Amino acid sequence: MTPEQGLPVKAFGAPEKQYNRLIHEKSPYLLQHADNPVDWYPWGTEAFDRAARENKPVLLSIGYATCHWCHVMAHESFEDPGIATILNKDFICIKVDREERPDIDSIYMSVCQMMTGHGGWPLTVFLTPGKKPFFSGTYFPKESRFGMTGLTDLLFRITRSWQERHNDLVISADEIVAALHKGQESYHGDIPDISLLNEGYEELLLRFDEEYGGFGHAPKFPAPHTLLFLLRFWKRTGNTRALTMVEKTLGAMRNGGIFDQVGGGFHRYSTDARWRVPHFEKMLYDQALLVMAYTEAYRATRNPEFRKTAEEIISYVIRDLTSPDGAFFSAEDADSAGGEGAFYLWTIGEIEKVLGKEDAIVATRVFGITHAGNYEDTGSGPGQNILYRTPSAAKLASSLGLTETDFEIRFESIRTRLFTTRELRPRPSLDDKILADWNGLFIAALAQAARTFGNEKYLAAARKAMQFILTRMRISNGGLLHRYRNGEPAIQAFGDDYAFIIKALLELYESTFEPGYLASARELNTWFLAHFWDEMRGGFFTIADTEEILLVRKKEICDGAIPSCNSVAFENLVKLAHLTGDASNEQRASELARCFTSAVHQSPSAHAWFLCALDSAIDPVQDVVIVGERDAVDTRAMLNGIRDHYLPCALIICRQPGDDDSLLTGLAPFTRNLHTIGGKATAYICTGHTCSIPITEPHRVLDLLGCVKPVK
Repeated sequence: MTPEQGLPVKAFGAPEKQYNRLIHEKSPYLLQHADNPVDWYPWGTEAFDRAARENKPVLLSIGYATCHWCHVMAHESFEDPGIATILNKDFICIKVDREERPDIDSIYMSVCQMMTGHGGWPLTVFLTPGKKPFFSGTYFPKESRFGMTGLTDLLFRITRSWQERHNDLVISADEIVAALHKGQESYHGDIPDISLLNEGYEELLLRFDEEYGGFGHAPKFPAPHTLLFLLRFWKRTGNTRALTMVEKTLGAMRNGGIFDQVGGGFHRYSTDARWRVPHFEKMLYDQALLVMAYTEAYRATRNPEFRKTAEEIISYVIRDLTSPDGAFFSAEDADSAGGEGAFYLWTIGEIEKVLGKEDAIVATRVFGITHAGNYEDTGSGPGQNILYRTPSAAKLASSLGLTETDFEIRFESIRTRLFTTRELRPRPSLDDKILADWNGLFIAALAQAARTFGNEKYLAAARKAMQFILTRMRISNGGLLHRYRNGEPAIQAFGDDYAFIIKALLELYESTFEPGYLASARELNTWFLAHFWDEMRGGFFTIADTEEILLVRKKEICDGAIPSCNSVAFENLVKLAHLTGDASNEQRASELARCFTSAVHQSPSAHAWFLCALDSAIDPVQDVVIVGERDAVDTRAMLNGIRDHYLPCALIICRQPGDDDSLLTGLAPFTRNLHTIGGKATAYICTGHTCSIPITEPHRVLDLLGCVKPVK
């Protein structure tokens, strides 16, 4: 490389080491590739200008820091001098962190899925200098094998085609872009109705795994937003089959190897149908959505295992994914010293050394540990075991002559000793960038858990993280930024950032009743509408009207690992309409729903968060205004009584008596004339467009809300 291509660094007595342009980036993923011999560019005009000037195709490689197969492709190919020579000679090479630039990833992932029928990371796309794609795939080995085209062969084919069939490639790229535009066309339909909810349920029922829980076959992803929809479907219809699917799945995941039985938190997905063999990376958004699912399931069932699981996830995130300033880091890698999953695996010899013979016997029975190992060797040595809870674990207490309480004390001692020993191992690498959207999801989850479990520490953590976002990741014009790392906030926020932070602010309001959170939610929603809303067809775009449009300005509605921006925005608009009394938000929600009705009808279960929002829009929201001193016994009795029940369509406002000109009455003018009766905490309840008389007795409030005892 020339000096302007890289940054040479030389340690004393060591050969000079060259770095490419990525050394100047903040992304942990890009920095992982900064010492590749490939002449990588970050996304930007410099790379595309050079491609146009030299008439070369662009290799776009998209991944993320904790992606196992991204690491594999890097080690096999991008660290190889021979591959680098080909790439540097015939291509302009660009690296993108999909978590920093979800807009770029979304466009080219759609291309890959359109061209190949599947997608994933690493994402490999070949472009014209005009950013138009003409070939796409995911992981390519260095050499061709077992029917897979190797990167070496592929590069020669692309180079030859670029030289000999250049016009054909350009025409193909134009056709692909035209198809992208066509795929973004939306058609207004009727306002969606209850049939969509029923269809979503029926689809999930057909795909449900009766034996192991979850939906479909291996690999299995948690898909907590699907479980949240089923909980609402059960609540609305009384269909116990929907609740059974939730309970079975949550229980199986909690007992499986996908859950870190020693340290808490969930791995990304299970490679097998039984939830036992995980792909070991841990992502913040998975923790957030699973906290929501286990917390809501606890409210519905009062199953203590669901509460314990939610609390163990939160403990993991607060312990291992929290920045010194209180915001949340993005992920932990699957790999560590020793290979994929090595941090989490145990041999029976290690177990015996830590626990001693007697407790080791208990651990082997609880966790399915064997001498041969229950995990296929991946280079980490023989006899390796993933820890998962075996069916016999529940019977173990009686076989040992212990009460359940005594057994739990003994088991907790075993777990603690294993955790303490594991902490001495080399940890997986940490992706320490802070993303506004993922933080929004976890703040929302913390706020829900705080009010469900009465945990002030959770609420304090949620407040601190939100304060970070609103002070460090907000710009002077009122907008948000997407990413923060090493003291640098950057990248204009995307639709997900706004939707998820607004959701978090609304959850914080419901947990604290501090009107400042509601005011911030309304303020950000106003910005979101001004810069992302499609005035012609409805719905929110992925990027703001102030940003460069890359090939097509997309709108997302289908849920992936995280719910879509428009689905969460749909929920937010419904909530804002009821919390503030601003009917324009409800009108926007109706327009958004109509915009995507046709897309959702094609596969309702793939739009589970949209169905959750639709459920609250169809089943009238129960608006509850409680007027009373917030910390008074009678006010707390009303609030706690409501919060003890699963009421997904209930929204609560708490107003101080005599506070007629407060911030709250400015935000929600309809509360101005609501007062206490006889000096007692008083509830005003409206369901749909029908309001009850004021109520001062907590039990009557619960009766009017249709509360029943949780399922046992």
